[in-house]
Amino acid sequence: MESQKTLDTGYRPRVPQKLIHNAVRDNRFVVVVAHRRMGKTVSAINQLIHSALTCTKKEPRYAYVAPTYNQSKRIAWDYLVNYTRPLGAKVNIAELRVDFMGRRISLYGADNPDSLRGIYLDGCVIDEIGNINPSVFSDIVRPALTDRLGFCVAMGTPKGNNHFRGLRDRAAEGQGWKLLEFKSSDTKLLNEEELRAAKLEMGDDKFMQEFECSFNSPVEGSYYSKLINEIEEKAHMTEIPRDDLCRSYTAWDLGMSDSTAIWVAQLTGKEIRLIDYMENHGQGLEYYVQWLKDNDYMHFEHILPHDVEVRELGTGKSRKETLEDAGLHIITCPRLNVADGIQAVRRMIPRCWFDPKAKQGLDALRNYRRHYDEKRAVFHDRPLHDWSSHASDAFRYLATGLNDAPAEEWNRPINVNTNWIV
Repeated sequence: MESQKTLDTGYRPRVPQKLIHNAVRDNRFVVVVAHRRMGKTVSAINQLIHSALTCTKKEPRYAYVAPTYNQSKRIAWDYLVNYTRPLGAKVNIAELRVDFMGRRISLYGADNPDSLRGIYLDGCVIDEIGNINPSVFSDIVRPALTDRLGFCVAMGTPKGNNHFRGLRDRAAEGQGWKLLEFKSSDTKLLNEEELRAAKLEMGDDKFMQEFECSFNSPVEGSYYSKLINEIEEKAHMTEIPRDDLCRSYTAWDLGMSDSTAIWVAQLTGKEIRLIDYMENHGQGLEYYVQWLKDNDYMHFEHILPHDVEVRELGTGKSRKETLEDAGLHIITCPRLNVADGIQAVRRMIPRCWFDPKAKQGLDALRNYRRHYDEKRAVFHDRPLHDWSSHASDAFRYLATGLNDAPAEEWNRPINVNTNWIV
């Protein structure tokens, strides 16, 4: 009798990687908080390969999702090709996928969420989830896992107190997720002398974030995370009762092929209360008008960017006119450059309070940061355009749109003649 051939991909997991694989074996949803250079991407790719090989379902499909398509290709593609080569995998570099033995593993970028729509998944790894719009999991990946009862691993290194922190805390409380945390001081994978040198170069905050998995450090290059941390310490994140005696606004960042984001704010005294936030993609103006109606925000004043007045060739009407025809009172935001708008937001944040319904927008503000040039190792003055941009642009329009009507004007005494009262 001929002995069965054993295929060896060459993968030799270290102890933390074995713990990840064991957690996926026993749990459908896993959160991995890992320090730099721990090997989480290698473990992710090999988990997908192992799951594909052991899956008994017909035509199993697996996905690895990075913040951008280019990142997915740069950090994971070579691993995927090398570890599936012994399996005789057919490589499709144009679509970043490999096929072997009736199985398929594909790489995706969260910067193009539409590429993930309409597929089914038996398993998925979302890498650096702190840099990815949380709606990618809730609106796209989670439904794709449903009919096949697929698993998901959400992993990354902390990037401030954002939605990744929220997911980590949820897992720590056992709310449907298994939590694994790997600090460099615990894993002992990295040379101690090298870690001491890195700490001197990076500073305490950055070192604690990258190697000790601290969520308390501000996001590097972030415009607002330090300010948000400061108001969070003052308990400015709390449930806020709606008060329609206040001046009430929405502020929009309008997208056509891109996302549209809307902040809802009420002003009382010097306080700016962010009571709601919504963001969606690929919807027409009527969708957002209906959302305003459903939430009784139609009578608010609506701040929109200056390009809302541009007429569209197809209709001959501007979006401002379309919204006004729907019954909205539109305020066109003054045209300022991005740098001045960012300064306006910085001045406004200490006055802001955030309701839990605005958490998605708040997480975006924390993540909004300068563009980093990896080749030159420097930050540029311009913002990075990613999932956090839409919420941050809308918030900038709120800050600049309110400058023409400062809250202090409403605090002055009002002279009222009531001599006519009997």
